[in-house]
Amino acid sequence: MSITGSRYRIGPLPEFLAIRPDSPAMPVRVPTGDRVWLVTDYALGRAVLADARFSRAAAARPEAPKLGTVDPSPDSIMSMDGAAHARLRRLAGAAFTTHRVAEQAPFIERIADQLLAALADGPRPADLVAGFISPLPMAAMGALLGVPPADRPKFDASVTALFEMSTDDGTKRARHELILVDYVSSLISSKRRDPRDDVLSALIRANDGGTLSHAELINLGLALLMAGYETTVGLLGISVLALLCDAELRARPLDEATIEELVRIGASTSVSAPRVATEDVELGGTTIAAGAAVVVSLLHCNGLFDETTNPTTHLTFGHGLHRCLGAPLARLQLRIALTRLLQRFPGLRLADGPDAVRWKAGLATRGLTALSVEW
Repeated sequence: MSITGSRYRIGPLPEFLAIRPDSPAMPVRVPTGDRVWLVTDYALGRAVLADARFSRAAAARPEAPKLGTVDPSPDSIMSMDGAAHARLRRLAGAAFTTHRVAEQAPFIERIADQLLAALADGPRPADLVAGFISPLPMAAMGALLGVPPADRPKFDASVTALFEMSTDDGTKRARHELILVDYVSSLISSKRRDPRDDVLSALIRANDGGTLSHAELINLGLALLMAGYETTVGLLGISVLALLCDAELRARPLDEATIEELVRIGASTSVSAPRVATEDVELGGTTIAAGAAVVVSLLHCNGLFDETTNPTTHLTFGHGLHRCLGAPLARLQLRIALTRLLQRFPGLRLADGPDAVRWKAGLATRGLTALSVEW
């Protein structure tokens, strides 16, 4: 299902999301054949994301309902609750402090200008995803993690292979994830021998009193990649598309309010990670039984299916204890990228119209795989 409006495009969605809900929480069957509760109301969705009775750790157990063929790792910060999650999140949060994110601005501006200069010198029409939307967040995360320049081609290829394929292609994803795990492991070992001013080196130095294992460092590195790269690529691509399809939105200054509106529209995560109820919970007049899985449709909660509304709040970066760590960096990159892009190419336009835009196919994430533009 594809919903096109004057202000945004939704893109193709899995069947369980492409619905007009008749209740704020309703049972749906996902592609694995499992049944989950789908929450489509903003207030209820926000409540679920903040309620400790809905457990991410329980959702990582083998017997829990699954959205796709790739099982969540129970060792990932994404699959933890309580004290275990708080401990790793506190350490990972060092990557996205206000100071560290602000330090990235000059580097992001420089890379953005270099990429746009290369596009200007290249053939037209140009693929903005390949030439700008994907490599900019890649460069930012490489710098943040301290990936040596000589390793960038291998690093870039591994990250692209993992995050830009269909999320329901479990076998290929697992293979590419192993390649990336091996690289992050070797990078951590290198940082132990020769620490630098980067996030991985800082994590190694902190080491949580000596209790942070090598495996935990690897999982944190992968979590940071997901928070800082995958989210931003999807957000940036959909935001550019929204600006190119909506003259009213494009005419607005790229101030904080406009950036936040693009963040709402450009949610690259369609649906939250599953959570499992640890006890019976009443949700919007419906009882969610203990052991049942719940997912929140971020697209429905953000108001993307109702053009008569203009919500000022959104759940693009989640809510509660699992709120996306990379949100400050994503906002910074979005502002810099769009400002530089429209300054360089004020006549930027779609080369083939919105129906020719190529979307990524996935169960829980969305984004563009190609965006052909002229100027």
